[in-house]
Amino acid sequence: MLREIRQCLPHESLLYLADSAHVPYGEKSPEYIRERCRVIAAFLVEQGAKALVVACNTATAAGVAELRQCYPLMPIIAMEPAVKPAAQATRSGVVGVLATTGTLKSARFAALLDRFAADVRVITQPCPGLVERIEAGELGSAETRAMLLGWVEPLLAQGCDTLILGCTHYPFVRPLLKQLLPSDVRLIDTGAAVARHLKEMLAERHLLASGEATQRFYSSGDPRRMARVLPILWGENAEVEFFPG
Repeated sequence: MLREIRQCLPHESLLYLADSAHVPYGEKSPEYIRERCRVIAAFLVEQGAKALVVACNTATAAGVAELRQCYPLMPIIAMEPAVKPAAQATRSGVVGVLATTGTLKSARFAALLDRFAADVRVITQPCPGLVERIEAGELGSAETRAMLLGWVEPLLAQGCDTLILGCTHYPFVRPLLKQLLPSDVRLIDTGAAVARHLKEMLAERHLLASGEATQRFYSSGDPRRMARVLPILWGENAEVEFFPG
């Protein structure tokens, strides 16, 4: 997601906070997730953020409505699984969804299915443990491969030809999924669309930046651990600051 935003908005300075000490959110209660959203948003606003991207489907489902009440004048970009484009793309009429348990159980996801997937069959697959492996930089390990294979094989057996990556971490394992899936299975995520939407909202409010951009990274977990995997996930080295909230 952050790489998509940088590509779409190269002049915008970015603040990224990984709530590594509290993820995965998928197994947490909505109340817990809302509290994390409040704490993180307050910190980012204090650091000068002019817009917030809730780069997590589970956090969007639990907390984005409250954030918009707290910051009514700020552009707040929400995330949701790409059900609509997947329903439009499928040829077999069967769409698979890889996501966290929290996302799949949310009312927001149920509403997406009711609105956009009435004419297709949607098969959901929770992926416990995948977020942790991605945050550890294990994007192509044998263990990660085995986990993904165990999740996608039943979907393929039921005719799935379109697969939604329903967590913002999951595009990092797209290369591995392409090795495991037939070439005609389409992978869909929302990263590029969210980046474009952010650009449109900033432009509407005359908030687009120009000039040189900076990036600052924070982690509520071990900053050294995040710094070690940043070259894999971000593409370059960077200092990571500790977020004690």
